[in-house]
Amino acid sequence: MTAKVTDDPARQRYELKAEGGIASAYYERRGEALVFTHTIVPERLQGQGIASTLIRGALADVRRRGLKVVAQCSFVAGYIERHPEERNLLAES
Repeated sequence: MTAKVTDDPARQRYELKAEGGIASAYYERRGEALVFTHTIVPERLQGQGIASTLIRGALADVRRRGLKVVAQCSFVAGYIERHPEERNLLAES
């Protein structure tokens, strides 16, 4: 699957468009961190790795922009837990 994750700052979300809908990872900007609040994947797209692809792309953009992450969203927190190479993106408490 060739996927392009895009940031929509007006809606405060990262998006991944796929046949069947748009998956979204919502965030709030707090200083130099993005607080990921929730991730939504349309039911017809679930179970295809869409959420993981979305979060991988979102975190790559966060890294590129020199920002940090607060993972309030359980999916984002679980993704970072499963991918230790992303843990350095977590904001200090």
